[in-house]
Amino acid sequence: MTIDVTVRRTIPVPVEQVAAYAMDWRNDSRWTQGIRRAELTRPAGTGGFGAGAEVTRTAYFLGRRIDYVLRVAAHEPPRTLDMVSVAGPMPMHVTYSFTPDARGTLAAIRVRGGPGGLFRLAAPLLARQVRSSLAKDLRDLERRLTEAEGRA
Repeated sequence: MTIDVTVRRTIPVPVEQVAAYAMDWRNDSRWTQGIRRAELTRPAGTGGFGAGAEVTRTAYFLGRRIDYVLRVAAHEPPRTLDMVSVAGPMPMHVTYSFTPDARGTLAAIRVRGGPGGLFRLAAPLLARQVRSSLAKDLRDLERRLTEAEGRA
């Protein structure tokens, strides 16, 4: 069984601002559930962050430490950031998308993957946990951006 989970949330902040914050790997640990550390371990061919770049993340999920590397497949600010895992405990494809909305930005995160090992047996539970974590991610993203906007 594979996991395919999408979570959406309207954030009352302009799309350029939401995308700039969410697509910056240096902010990963500030708004993404369980991520303790993110590091640009391979820059894009043009340097910096973009298609071909790799980010190594250290996260904790269901009480376990998980180290994985995501390679940027597509980086089209302010609309899309698409990444695939190239190292880690399970194959994963993560897509962040941002669409202008009358109330700000419709932000979406989609995670697709094939749980391996013991995770395969718990795929339905894992999908629910992923959905819950992604919902919290978008809530925290909104909170960070609206608090920052309030201070401006």
